[in-house]
Amino acid sequence: MRKASRLFEIIQILRLARKPVTGAEIAERLEVTVRSIYRDIAALQAMRVPVEGERGIGYILRPGFDLPPLMFSIEETEAVVLALALLERTGDTELRAAARRVGDKIAGAVPPPLRQTLSARALHAWGTTRPQPEGIDLATVRRAIRDEEKLVIDYRDEYARATERTIRPIALIYYSETANIVAWCELRKAIRNFRADRVEACEATGAHFPGEGDRLRQAWISGWAENQRGVG
Repeated sequence: MRKASRLFEIIQILRLARKPVTGAEIAERLEVTVRSIYRDIAALQAMRVPVEGERGIGYILRPGFDLPPLMFSIEETEAVVLALALLERTGDTELRAAARRVGDKIAGAVPPPLRQTLSARALHAWGTTRPQPEGIDLATVRRAIRDEEKLVIDYRDEYARATERTIRPIALIYYSETANIVAWCELRKAIRNFRADRVEACEATGAHFPGEGDRLRQAWISGWAENQRGVG
């Protein structure tokens, strides 16, 4: 186990303990030597983490110590870094800006060992960045999904036929080449998928479908599962 991961694990062990925990007990749980634990405790104390106690008696974490709401291991941090990097490829301007803010917030909240991992920029997600669709702002779609608000879209299908649709958006799927809006189409009276790059205009209606979003999503997922079971 890497040192940064051990430091977090030690904090968690002490945080949850109801009585002093000896270095030997911590070493056994983390499968390292007691000497390593003593060095880790000293490192935590140098970082002003309020660990109190002594060898042979045990250690406690002083009450009132504020921990970040999420404590990540090295591997978990790398997963977050890579996931944020992948968002850069979605072409969704608002999500890309949000990803950068998330990275800054995590870097400001975690202790130095993990902050170094975030700032090292050793993980990258290569590939073509999908352009933002011209006729629709995907942030508008996400807000409509959250608020259960209907949208009116001008849509051109794969045969270049143009229609105006009133839709109840329930999900947004990001593919490598485009984003798909999953919605109940009031024209077709069924759940349909609309490619974002074929939407020529989009407008929020101000009309809502409160309480229907979860039911429609469940119907969509159930149909998907049925189709998967039928393959073969």
